Amino acid sequence: MKLAERAQNISPSPTLAIDAKAKEMKAAGIKVISFGAGEPDFDTPQHIKDAAVEAIRAGDTKYTPVAGTPVLKQAIIRKFAQDQGLEYTPAEIVVSAGAKHSLYNAFQVLCQPGDEVILPGPYWVSYLEQIKLTGAEAKIVETTEPAGFKMTAGQLREALTPRTKLIVVNSPGNPTGSVYTREELTALGEAVLESQALVISDEIYEKLVYDGLKHVSIATLSPALKERTVLINGVSKAYAMTGWRIGYAAAPLEVARAMTNLQSHSTSNPTSIAQAAALAALEGDQAPTERMVREFVQRRDYMLERLLAIPGVTCTRPGGSFYLFPGVSSYFGRLYLGVKIQDAATLADLLLEHARVAVVPGIAFGDDRFIRLSYATSMENIQEGLDRITAFLSQVS
Repeated sequence: MKLAERAQNISPSPTLAIDAKAKEMKAAGIKVISFGAGEPDFDTPQHIKDAAVEAIRAGDTKYTPVAGTPVLKQAIIRKFAQDQGLEYTPAEIVVSAGAKHSLYNAFQVLCQPGDEVILPGPYWVSYLEQIKLTGAEAKIVETTEPAGFKMTAGQLREALTPRTKLIVVNSPGNPTGSVYTREELTALGEAVLESQALVISDEIYEKLVYDGLKHVSIATLSPALKERTVLINGVSKAYAMTGWRIGYAAAPLEVARAMTNLQSHSTSNPTSIAQAAALAALEGDQAPTERMVREFVQRRDYMLERLLAIPGVTCTRPGGSFYLFPGVSSYFGRLYLGVKIQDAATLADLLLEHARVAVVPGIAFGDDRFIRLSYATSMENIQEGLDRITAFLSQVS
């Protein structure tokens, strides 16, 4: 059997491979501390779950319009107006089965073979695979730890070519937690407007920002940039609703119509019950999100302090999301029980096998000098996991 070329080009997810091995060990009765989770460990707030139950009781279990229910679209429009000062019409909003689905739709309707997509690295693993699925070429712009893992306007200008179709901006970012300031986005926006490129702005971690930082959407900086931006968001991270699978896009009308048409022939509408829950999330009590943010700050600060106390480990202070991206390259070439640590992937394997700690190697995000640790787990797990990592690294010679 010969698979289609697009299927053969998809790379398996290193994050899922680590997760699968960790689950196998847990099933065998081994206590594994996992820092791999890309989802909040908090439960979905009760008022959101109640809205879903009520939707079932009311019989809201049928097809909805492909791009989302009118009431949910209006709630999303109000959210953009209140939070970003952006105005959209219902036809410019597309609700999908998660923000990942929204991204997939956007890449599919905008990109084709011969196009280039500028992707700052380190990057979330699915960006690269989704770009590959369109036949376009990802042009990686390497950012640095001293620069906070943020692409500069100068780097963007150097990367732009007549073939550039899209530029990906992710703030707050995964895997680094980097948050672009208004000044940094303004500079990027000026470079964008010198080209014909569009922007995909992934803002799924928008509510998870710390230290008094403010989330800024590049679409807010000028009407011209708004017309060039496909804005991606969802309820998964801010409301602990990863399993509900509701994301949404705000896009120029032509793009939104194309995304809706594509979705109509793939998934059709997102789940009616989850849409009712998302409506309650956006319009209901925001206190659970605020409590979650406060807890994440405490976890981040503790984890960052512990990591920086380990000899040879470097780490920037993330301004958002719930990840740390420590540098571990000082351990490369050294030995643990006679095994040479070649890269972060080797280190992650050894940590899982011997320390019973699951981390994601940076190769999944395009830079194998780092590992990603999520602090979307309990403080008890964080403390024990860091104890194990510290003890493990102290035995590397």
